[in-house]
Amino acid sequence: MSSEQTPHEEPLPSAGSLDDSLAFLREGYGYGGRRFSRLRADGFRTRLLGRTTVVMRGREAAEAFSAPDRMSRGSAIPASAMHLLQDEGSVQSLSGVAHRHRKRMFLELLDDEYAERLAERFAADWAEAVSAEAGRTVSLAELCSRVLTKSAVAWCGIPVRLVEVDRLAERLGAMVEHAGHVGPRNWLARARRRGVERWAAEAVTASRTGRLAVPSDAPLSIVARQTGADGALLDAGTAAVELLNLLRPIVAISRYLAFSAHALERHSGWRKALRSDAEARLDFAQEVRRWYPFFPGVLGTATAPFEWHGHRFEPGDRAMLDLYATDHDPAEWTQADDFEPGRFLGGAPGGPLVPQGAGDVASGHRCPGEGATVAVMTRFLALAAAEPAPYSVPDQDLRISLRRVPALPPGGLRVRLRG
Repeated sequence: MSSEQTPHEEPLPSAGSLDDSLAFLREGYGYGGRRFSRLRADGFRTRLLGRTTVVMRGREAAEAFSAPDRMSRGSAIPASAMHLLQDEGSVQSLSGVAHRHRKRMFLELLDDEYAERLAERFAADWAEAVSAEAGRTVSLAELCSRVLTKSAVAWCGIPVRLVEVDRLAERLGAMVEHAGHVGPRNWLARARRRGVERWAAEAVTASRTGRLAVPSDAPLSIVARQTGADGALLDAGTAAVELLNLLRPIVAISRYLAFSAHALERHSGWRKALRSDAEARLDFAQEVRRWYPFFPGVLGTATAPFEWHGHRFEPGDRAMLDLYATDHDPAEWTQADDFEPGRFLGGAPGGPLVPQGAGDVASGHRCPGEGATVAVMTRFLALAAAEPAPYSVPDQDLRISLRRVPALPPGGLRVRLRG
């Protein structure tokens, strides 16, 4: 029985409004942090999109939220976002045995070996793109989106010559860009996603029938062979959704690459270390992931009773782990608002790093693509910090609005490619 039907003891403070949906849309990444500070608490009760929601931050919140078989993601996400980011039948819409079975495929496809293959592919495609557009001023985020689309397609085992890379990049990017919106922009992105799903289903079918020769260890081939927990082959539509759940997050790394370039421009003293020191590149990448705004939070619906900070959750109750606030929690991070890659020296940053979810990657709500994200970021940092530099950054507004979700530097960070 849900908390909407049965009253619970409520030791957590209330945000104090009838519904905070508009406040969340207006304030973006700062929504939770302002209320945690005002209420002097690491959790509070509010209503978002008409549903009672507990918003929480910090190490204990991350551990509680990500405990195995405690929270379900699929039923908590608004349909406008679900149909763009995951869609019905995807790994995130499953729970229990079915979820763990499907997630094992992603853990296999995004392990260190596959992540390094992707990073190598990206480095080659980046060099080709910089050479092809030498002398032009471009949006770095858009350039990286196109490059990562090409890299992801090839990495999956799909011949790039068979794909309209720019068109696919635009549609995959729109799935992320408009997931937090409602209305015409979201509807258009969802309609275009259907076309991408049809393309992906055709690729799955072509792999299964042998019309498209794909290496057996290529991600497309592995997705095409994937079965459900019952042992039956996934239907082509569901397999297509999971193929997009590889492609779309890879293209979304372009946001982290724009943030990395932004950080490098603001903290140029790190350039020398980034050129020669792999550990410095890793520390810098992790601080980019901590400091810059990526996902504001992650929603979940309780699947089992549990208590947190004296609040009793019953099955059906909804919570949001505020990822941005947790990554900037002053109780967990020393000088939390400062950009300081040195905090990661020795692998002990001090706070819970949760920009892409929390918990164990196999059993919690942490993105299995985290390792691939870091691999691409560190490779990009080596390229961006090289001498001579591959691009220069002309004068522009470098402020990043925390009200814009998802966030980016204005214009995606304009850069002039080396001519």
